[in-house]
Amino acid sequence: MKHYPFILFYLFCNVFIYAFHGSFWVYIFWFLVFSAVVIWGSFDIELRYFVNSFTHKRTKIKEVALTFDDGPTEFTPKFLDLLKENNVKATFFCIGKQIEKYPETVQRIIAEGHTIGNHTYSHSNNTGFLSTQKMIDEIEKCDETIMKIGNIKTYLYRPPFGVTNPNIAKAIKKTHKKSIGWNVRSLDTITENEKKINRKVTKSLKKGSIILLHDTSEKTYNVLVDLLLFLKDKKYATFTIDK
Repeated sequence: MKHYPFILFYLFCNVFIYAFHGSFWVYIFWFLVFSAVVIWGSFDIELRYFVNSFTHKRTKIKEVALTFDDGPTEFTPKFLDLLKENNVKATFFCIGKQIEKYPETVQRIIAEGHTIGNHTYSHSNNTGFLSTQKMIDEIEKCDETIMKIGNIKTYLYRPPFGVTNPNIAKAIKKTHKKSIGWNVRSLDTITENEKKINRKVTKSLKKGSIILLHDTSEKTYNVLVDLLLFLKDKKYATFTIDK
């Protein structure tokens, strides 16, 4: 791992401070600082601390990527109707279990020219604590489900919750995936007010932004309606992650 030297350096510094200054509390302070950095790096995918994730596109063109996580769901067809109406293509990071539940929707996503990405088979709440092998199993089982239902392969992978760590990094490497993050997080799963979600997204947009949304609720559908109007008004084009 590219961060092992950094980690060893911090550990050395901590031991050095403790040994030569004789202060247990100084040691504790630096250990807590180091721990905070590691935790922050695990949960903020934009930092690329453990995995070199693709979080935005370098471009001079006014274009952004719409990405949807955790589907397909009962709401996804409405999202697809709206995208089709506006002639917009998006990237859907699908959960294997959801693909099995809504196979026709996945087939429609593919047929209408959108891009499919791997979002693990079960989207476990314990993702950050799984072993490398279990993470590999999660990714490969989702791949198998995508192939079975959609007859396609994908090299795109989005870590559930955006969590990365050494085990996940190894799993991504062994399954030959490209980790996809974002630089505009809507927080649409925890924010109830649609206008607040829309403001959060639109004020953060830049050329090449990757926007994180979820095709899991009527609320986000309504946000998407306004967002597409905003993009059209500001003359933003859209791109899919595979492009």
